[in-house]
Amino acid sequence: MINEWISIFIFLSAFIWYLTFTASRLDRLHHRVETSWASLDALLQQRAAIAIEIAHLAQADPATSIVLTHSAYLAREAKISERSEAEQALTEAFGYLYEDDLFPVEHSGLSEKLTAVNKKISAAIGIHRESVTATKAQRRRLVVKLFRLAGSAPLPVTYPFEDIAI
Repeated sequence: MINEWISIFIFLSAFIWYLTFTASRLDRLHHRVETSWASLDALLQQRAAIAIEIAHLAQADPATSIVLTHSAYLAREAKISERSEAEQALTEAFGYLYEDDLFPVEHSGLSEKLTAVNKKISAAIGIHRESVTATKAQRRRLVVKLFRLAGSAPLPVTYPFEDIAI
């Protein structure tokens, strides 16, 4: 009789440890999604700041400056539901700048800074997508659903602007 109780106690202890471990992992994954999004958002804000800096150069084309400034302010102030369109508009504005060779040659440092930020944004998008995918996979597990280990945390999402080429 005592051996049965010891076996039940060991089984329950192991199961409770497993649930705790799984909940902790899920919490870490949610935290990873939040930090990857914060990093990506900071880089997007930095890109918008570079756009404003380029637009205010004395050698910049006036029409391009207006488009860049408008797109940058939209991207910086956009709500999350409008963020994809704003980021895409800023990407297109940068495309016009390079496509029509309107970038002021004397300020190649800004061009290099923009290129570096765009590379970092591409990496941050990859990290954010991977974090969201891992979190969603963990949340689909039966034990997570059955014991409601996700709590009230919202399901993480990727945003459509992550699909555009930056």
